Amino acid sequence: MPNDKNKEVASKLREIANLLSEQKASPFRINAYLSAAKTIDKMAEPVEDLLRREGFSALLEIPGIGEGIARSITEFVMTGRMSRLESLQTGHDPIALFEQIPGIGPRSAHRIIETLHIDTLEALELAAHNGRLKQVPGFSTKKIELVQTWLTHVLGFRRPRFEPQQTIAEPPVGLLLKIDEQYRKKAEAGELPTIAPKRFNPSGEAWLPIMHATRQGWHFTALYSNTARAHQLDRVKDWVVIFFYDDRHHEGQYTVVTETRGAAIGRRVVRGREQECSDYYSAQ
Repeated sequence: MPNDKNKEVASKLREIANLLSEQKASPFRINAYLSAAKTIDKMAEPVEDLLRREGFSALLEIPGIGEGIARSITEFVMTGRMSRLESLQTGHDPIALFEQIPGIGPRSAHRIIETLHIDTLEALELAAHNGRLKQVPGFSTKKIELVQTWLTHVLGFRRPRFEPQQTIAEPPVGLLLKIDEQYRKKAEAGELPTIAPKRFNPSGEAWLPIMHATRQGWHFTALYSNTARAHQLDRVKDWVVIFFYDDRHHEGQYTVVTETRGAAIGRRVVRGREQECSDYYSAQ
């Protein structure tokens, strides 16, 4: 009897691989998704049953399934969505994504995006555990705990990764700024593939440039910010969202903008890492 859920998961993973190939991503990432799809296709047991019985860690025991792909599988089983695929297809809708979470409505979702410049569940999970979510108006300790619980259930994150004393690997700001510069130059020159975002795009035009790059062991995906705030401030082609992943499946995102105040006015800075950017420029 065919395992429909496994075939559906494998199909989604192959879609990601195909999009990465079309968008000229690294062969490493493409092959990782193809390998995972093949593995899921061959499983005798429904991946949904395995996940519900043994939890997220059981997925990591499957050959060819790394942490990032395991999160995508878990999200799809739990919610019917695979935000990594949606992001590659259309840049996804972060408002709708965050509204899935109990206690978060449109207003709270907008506040998260505008305050923290994040738009993925993975980045929100990290913000919920490292204290940044407290910066968002309306997020009490109790509400943050509810967000943490839901994301742990849906994405399979393990709390020990986020103990305060533990440092999570991230790309240096100098590397992020170089990716930002490369993206903006290539986008301006029309040298990048484009996708058609769902939001703020009534004509369905494929106008949003997307770039994949691998540098110093990190895999990057860069896009202009297509958020409501970026449109309101006419900063769509100034704000660049950079997603990053490494070979050990650490991942996250940052937004790079042109600073409009303070000593760094006029310079490109990584939001949330302004002091590091200042130190970087001082050393040049």
